[in-house]
Amino acid sequence: MMSQSMKSIVGGLVLLTAPAAFATSATSIPAFEASITAARTATSPGGATIVRSEIRTALNAFLNDTGGPTGVDTAERAYLATRLSDTPFQQSLTGTAAKYFADFYEVNDATFVSAPLYLNPVANTAASLYGATGPLALASEIQEGYIANGQGVANQATLGETFSYAYGPQSSIFEPITVKELIAMLSGNAVSGTPSVDEVEGATAFITAISRNSNRLYRSYWSCRGCGAPGWTGGYVIAAVSTDRRFVRMVSVMTASD
Repeated sequence: MMSQSMKSIVGGLVLLTAPAAFATSATSIPAFEASITAARTATSPGGATIVRSEIRTALNAFLNDTGGPTGVDTAERAYLATRLSDTPFQQSLTGTAAKYFADFYEVNDATFVSAPLYLNPVANTAASLYGATGPLALASEIQEGYIANGQGVANQATLGETFSYAYGPQSSIFEPITVKELIAMLSGNAVSGTPSVDEVEGATAFITAISRNSNRLYRSYWSCRGCGAPGWTGGYVIAAVSTDRRFVRMVSVMTASD
């Protein structure tokens, strides 16, 4: 039987990957604007100011309407460009909300063809790379690699297709996260228990070593039958991307198994 945590993961994947009647910008843009209007009300979490959680909710309107792994299409991206250059709108966002918007716009570049990113397993064990052994290290699978110069950059299509090719299961949409959100994810339960502080700190240092100058961190979720264990398994994957968006380190962590 599927565990409750497994059901939550699968449910999240269905929400992010299922098409909403293959809607287009004609529905996603009004949905975004409706969320922004709600976020500016006095009773909203940020009052008249739009906070990070609110802009994330609003931008999700562009991820759930195409039925494809790339999310944002060209018409939607053109609209987002106008909002990105809209000074009054940008001033209504908190600093972290504005960064989420910019990061979202960058990774969702409406390029539907994946760049040739080939990942390979790292030579050392997760425990040696984290400097500590435990549930997190045991549940981690680490791969990394480059996109050749001039062959493209790590965007939504590239991250999604590369993860599926390198790891097996299909991921949900990759979304930008902060280092604080990264630590919270790494601190959660792995399939065999709760990670130690040493593991979390070591994993955080190892992952952010790639994205330190650019803060390009992304997360996604996955589930799979027969991927590394009998029955259903699921978890999350973190992608750390270099400043030039050509080097990617992915860390997949199994969090549930039935």
